[in-house]
Amino acid sequence: MKNAAALSQPATRQVAGTSTAASTDLSTRDRVTQLLLERGATTAAQLGSALGLSPAAIRRHLDAMLADGDVVAREQVVRGSRGRGRPAKVFVLTEAARLRCGTHHYDNMATGALRWIARTGGAEAVEAFAAEQVSALEARCRAAMEDAGDDPLARAEALAGALTAEGYAANASTIASGGQLCQHHCPVAHVAAEFPQLCEAETEVISRLVGTHVQRLATIAHGDGVCTTHIPAQPRRSPRVGSTSGNTVTTVRTDR
Repeated sequence: MKNAAALSQPATRQVAGTSTAASTDLSTRDRVTQLLLERGATTAAQLGSALGLSPAAIRRHLDAMLADGDVVAREQVVRGSRGRGRPAKVFVLTEAARLRCGTHHYDNMATGALRWIARTGGAEAVEAFAAEQVSALEARCRAAMEDAGDDPLARAEALAGALTAEGYAANASTIASGGQLCQHHCPVAHVAAEFPQLCEAETEVISRLVGTHVQRLATIAHGDGVCTTHIPAQPRRSPRVGSTSGNTVTTVRTDR
């Protein structure tokens, strides 16, 4: 009996070790998923650097997520001239993985309700419904932005914080042509894929909250990796009263 007990001990330790390793892998995978949700398309090197993992370790997790259908890999878009060699690959969460990150309950019911509204009330009724749905979000974000001031870019940063609190995983940044607001998660992506009026109503809310005209460049609902809204640079006033300088505003896709 003593020998049998002794023989059983290594097996017990092995099982415990395996369980711990699996738990660690799952925790790391959750962290990779969260980073991809927040940042959108990201290279393996960027993920490894953020998580303190070696290239081999991050590759192991990404390979497992690719096999499970949680991420897809595509070539990184490089603007302007690029060096020799193939572009680095970026990794993006699949829609199935996004679903597990957010609250997408009652999507089918919401889509069915909007189809009924469209049949009985037409496109205008759907637009009115969409505007009503985002009105409460607008009110909450406006309250959170009380101290943001009047500068559109500063307001965009405050709005990003308010949207993140609402579950949109948003961030704002300054680019050469002004600024951009990125939302890495959309709670209504499935419904908005069929009814873009939801995206349009949200864009109008962003415009009102930022205080200037904005342009939506990409949406998760249409298959992009992130919802990207461009905030044009504000024209500078010339010394003469009533005249403005002729700033040229260019827009580029920044989500891939």
